[in-house]
Amino acid sequence: MADRGERAFGFSGTWRDYAPIALTNLLLTIVTLGVYRFWATTRTRRYLWSRTRFIDEPLEWTGTGMELFIGFLLVLGLFGLPFLFLQFGFQALILQGYMALAFTLAALAAAMIFYLAGVAVFRMVRYRLSRTWWHGIRGGSDDKGWAYGWSNVWRYLIAGFSLYLLMPWAMISLWNDRWSAMSFGPFRFSARAPVGPVYRRFLLFYLLPFGLIILAATIGLPQVAQDPSQAPDAAAVRTTLLFLAALFIGFYVLLPLIALLYYAKYMRVVIGGLSLSTLDFRFTARSKDWFLLILGDIALVVFTFGIGAIFLAYRHWKFFSDHLDATGEISRASLTQSTTAAPGQGEGLADAFDLGAI
Repeated sequence: MADRGERAFGFSGTWRDYAPIALTNLLLTIVTLGVYRFWATTRTRRYLWSRTRFIDEPLEWTGTGMELFIGFLLVLGLFGLPFLFLQFGFQALILQGYMALAFTLAALAAAMIFYLAGVAVFRMVRYRLSRTWWHGIRGGSDDKGWAYGWSNVWRYLIAGFSLYLLMPWAMISLWNDRWSAMSFGPFRFSARAPVGPVYRRFLLFYLLPFGLIILAATIGLPQVAQDPSQAPDAAAVRTTLLFLAALFIGFYVLLPLIALLYYAKYMRVVIGGLSLSTLDFRFTARSKDWFLLILGDIALVVFTFGIGAIFLAYRHWKFFSDHLDATGEISRASLTQSTTAAPGQGEGLADAFDLGAI
């Protein structure tokens, strides 16, 4: 199958077709007190996958709601209840005066949660690839994700010790490790995203709070040092109001916008460094596209009093499908079924933890 000058990915769904699915999912989730959400997720994915064309054939989602439900129960039983006990045990130990033991157990619990969060991300990708079919083949990985969990811990620890200056390195190196362990059919993904291209935007995001703090110290300290017995003049009041407005705009407008600039660049870089056999992927969404997506999400939720949130999954999937592309060619004769193990349970807690390795 060769590149014929058209986009490799295409999405043919419409919100009108998706609306009955979304509304039914909402009603059944409410009636079942949230239990149906696992089957609702499955119905949504089946629709979105079936309306997404890759090269010459639509995708197919083969996962089930029962898999997600069982995964959730396993996580709840194996991890949720022990951590709940540990939380109350920590308080009991504090009250009884065992401070050292209490904080040691709390630190171990926090480390374990952080480790499991890394495993969760890895196994989320593994599970979704194993349930995504195209031309009768699926993806997956034989890696269980345990080593990746430790990589998640030590890389973010190093980023923390560097005062988070190495955060882009941690994020991109983990992306590369995660996707390099995955395969689709007989082909293994290759992830070689570079770190350098994202650093300029990250530094802008990183340094802005320091600039705001310096601004606060420069303008705010003279106001604090002013004699409180004297009434402030009009110029001082204007300066204070402008100072507060600048802080508000800086933290609640500029900082999120710069974070968006960084994330848009990050997604283009990491997907641009991803390949599968002779196919090279790229992501074309610019910062403006992300801004319009988020602005549309907010407007949809606000003006529908929250009901429009049921269409967010559709909007986000369409956004990625419209901006994801691949170049190169792949021979149909080379397509064979994946030999990787398919996890038996779904994503579990927060729709992101596949416990098939337990």
